[in-house]
Amino acid sequence: MRKVYGSGSTQLTILAGVNLELTEGEMVAIVAPSGAGKSTLLHLLAALDTPTSGTVYFDAKPIDARADAALAEFRNRAVGFVWQRHHLLPDFTAAENVALPLLLRGMPLVRALDTAREWLNEVGLTARAGNRSGELSGGEQQRVAIARALVTSPAVLLADEPTGDLDERNAVGVFELIERLHRAHRLTSLLATHNAMLAARCDRVVGLEQGVLKPRSVGLTGGGTTFWGEKS
Repeated sequence: MRKVYGSGSTQLTILAGVNLELTEGEMVAIVAPSGAGKSTLLHLLAALDTPTSGTVYFDAKPIDARADAALAEFRNRAVGFVWQRHHLLPDFTAAENVALPLLLRGMPLVRALDTAREWLNEVGLTARAGNRSGELSGGEQQRVAIARALVTSPAVLLADEPTGDLDERNAVGVFELIERLHRAHRLTSLLATHNAMLAARCDRVVGLEQGVLKPRSVGLTGGGTTFWGEKS
């Protein structure tokens, strides 16, 4: 799969020929520095963008052949997406933010809010269901975003730098929450990150360099800087 922006002499190649297969139940990390194309890849997999060439398959069926309405349903039902920034609606409570994907599929309000509160309980925020996003800490906001991503019971979780805006303590807590929910709900998860220590806890790690994915091992230098090296 390739993704190129622009045309002629102004072309910018973001993905230069990506091949990636996720096995059901896997938790995979993509590690790369900012600007390498991690977000672009996740957007393509979530049908939020279309590739310049190549095809995205879900359950062995191409998603790009679907009509717009079918793609919207795919995004709502099959994929949960966690962004680096939580993108919560500020005038909504935590429960209302989590319930929104269910309301978009036509679920009655009372039932949607009940389901949202169940998921807030899963992420440890039962007592914060009635609080607006501005009344929550950064870590709490990201937990609400995770509950919102999973409230539709998707098969796949895509997370784009989900700990990137958090301090170390909250970053570890959010990652451990994703890890626990992945296993408890038998998800297939793909996490984009530049944090090698967290990536190393996934089932598999791939690196993205010059628009191509490669298997990677991860480690830390003595100074704490992340690096990526080929697997032996």
